[in-house]
Amino acid sequence: MSWQLDIEHLRDLARGAAILGTGGGGDPLIGRLLVEQAIREHGPVTVLDPDELDDDAFVIPTAQMGAPTVIVEKIPRGSEPVGALRALEKHLGRTADATMPIECGGINSMIPLLVAARTGLPVVDADGMGRAFPELQMETFSVYGVPGSPMAIAGEHDETVVIDTGTDNKQMEWLARGITIRLGGVAHIAEYSMTGADVKRTAVPRTLSLGLSIGRAVREAREAHRDPIEALRAALAPTLYNHLRVLFRGKVVDVERRTLEGFARGRARFTGYDGTSELELRFQNENLVAEVDGEVVCTVPDLICVLEADTAEPITTEGLRYGQRVTVVGISTPDLMRTPEALAVFGPACFGLDVEFNPVERRGDLVTTL
Repeated sequence: MSWQLDIEHLRDLARGAAILGTGGGGDPLIGRLLVEQAIREHGPVTVLDPDELDDDAFVIPTAQMGAPTVIVEKIPRGSEPVGALRALEKHLGRTADATMPIECGGINSMIPLLVAARTGLPVVDADGMGRAFPELQMETFSVYGVPGSPMAIAGEHDETVVIDTGTDNKQMEWLARGITIRLGGVAHIAEYSMTGADVKRTAVPRTLSLGLSIGRAVREAREAHRDPIEALRAALAPTLYNHLRVLFRGKVVDVERRTLEGFARGRARFTGYDGTSELELRFQNENLVAEVDGEVVCTVPDLICVLEADTAEPITTEGLRYGQRVTVVGISTPDLMRTPEALAVFGPACFGLDVEFNPVERRGDLVTTL
């Protein structure tokens, strides 16, 4: 059922989207502030359930592209994603009936809401990653046959570029990444235009609603002095993301992070509170693989989420700092994201990881350092 999203929803949604973003997707605070301003100026946003979309509706997803480490220093003006949408509409000769997220992490759950508030378009309650991934071809849209191009890219000085690589979504990513670097490391995009029937066939459904519900569950648990991790587990249990496992508890002791080739790449190391166990995370914008004492305990496409120990507030990869006390959890992804076709596009091998995907729920709860 469709619903109206207003300012009072945004804090919970930003929190939940950042959890689903598994460390990436851009800074949720920046996105939330942009949407707050737009809603104050233009009114609330209509969120459409994907089942309510007409099959012939024309949907253009919108997003921000770039390294999260750059995004925190290069704040958008707010009009850039609308510029990308308009450039693609002009190129295609067709006006969008709705917009939609390409991923449900951090700022990229907020960018389509910003576009919707500014244009009056509804936002579809679905996305193409079910989390955040660093590259544009890593979409369920792409896995199940929707071409990403033509796509439009907009910069902060109203420059626009249209890329058309046919059905080659990986080449589209390569060209778009180079343009984004030359635009200063951040750009805004419109891509994967599709019909309502394609949305129903290829998108991960109701991830905006999911982000809102889990963000609210964490907040309400804190307010009631209950365990927010257990509240998160309970909120996820009836959803497509129905397994949560605690992977580690400890503190950050080292972070290696570089902005390279348009991505924030690196690793972080954590030790347990008694110093007898160690966790290492590797990331490319998002957390990719977690190893405890040399054993892989979770890997893409399942979610690896670093949460502040006491509050379960999500910590992004660009926000990791020495001394933070954390709980690291693994969350299962929907079946749509675990098929052989999906793993060929965003499984471990696609990131150069020499590990097999093993669903997090098959591992059981790990012995963690308390």
